[in-house]
Amino acid sequence: MLNSLNNASNATIMAAIFMLGASIGSFLNVCIYRIPKSESIAFPGSFCPVCKDPIPFYLNIPIISFLILLGKCKKCHTEISVRYPIVEIITGMFAVATFIKFGLTIEALFWFVFIAILVVISFIDIDLQIIPDILSIPGIFIFAFSPLIIPDMTIMDTIAGMLAGGGSLYLVAVIYYFIRKDEGMGGGDIKLLTMIGAATGWKGVIFTIFTSSLMGTLAGVTIMLVTQKADSKLRIPFGPYLAAGALLYIFQGDFLIDWYFNLIS
Repeated sequence: MLNSLNNASNATIMAAIFMLGASIGSFLNVCIYRIPKSESIAFPGSFCPVCKDPIPFYLNIPIISFLILLGKCKKCHTEISVRYPIVEIITGMFAVATFIKFGLTIEALFWFVFIAILVVISFIDIDLQIIPDILSIPGIFIFAFSPLIIPDMTIMDTIAGMLAGGGSLYLVAVIYYFIRKDEGMGGGDIKLLTMIGAATGWKGVIFTIFTSSLMGTLAGVTIMLVTQKADSKLRIPFGPYLAAGALLYIFQGDFLIDWYFNLIS
């Protein structure tokens, strides 16, 4: 009986955390839409991007409102992008995952803010292939405080992470331009990896570069096979892969690193 009550209590807590994360995801959708347009993320309130009709609070419930409205604006009946509930679900799931791994701590809050920024950056990069400086540059300074929050993180780890993050991609960009006379790595990616380095240190940067490069390569090859276009200048936004690599490091980095070294030893 006691176990059943505990399980029910845990399920309620997880559901509440998920809905809180999904609500934040709803705000992240606003950021994804407005930041590239240099619009305020606070005013006006949510509105349909087509008919500009304000969305009342009772139709702005994460995930649920999308289902109730059958994915269409109530007034103009324009289809609402499925990305909106996807972002809300992703953010809710990361809220739960962060709570499970770090508990109700300041470290959990630190990582959730980091994850939220990565979500916004990733979807903007997917849409427009840009990473706004207004997100990455302040992020570098904010997450440079990681030694005050993250156990075992030192000031030298953070400095080394920023130098390794920004320096490594900058070197790649210079070499690529020297060989191909074309931009192969955008400045936004360089600043993003610098931000990741500030939060995760040099170990996180190395892990992120390795895993994101692997994922990006697999995605590029898959796209070329599906489209049957072996375009050497195929442009794939790299920000989402850097974000995925950083997230993998946060939640499973130690396990995967140990597994890898055990495999090769």
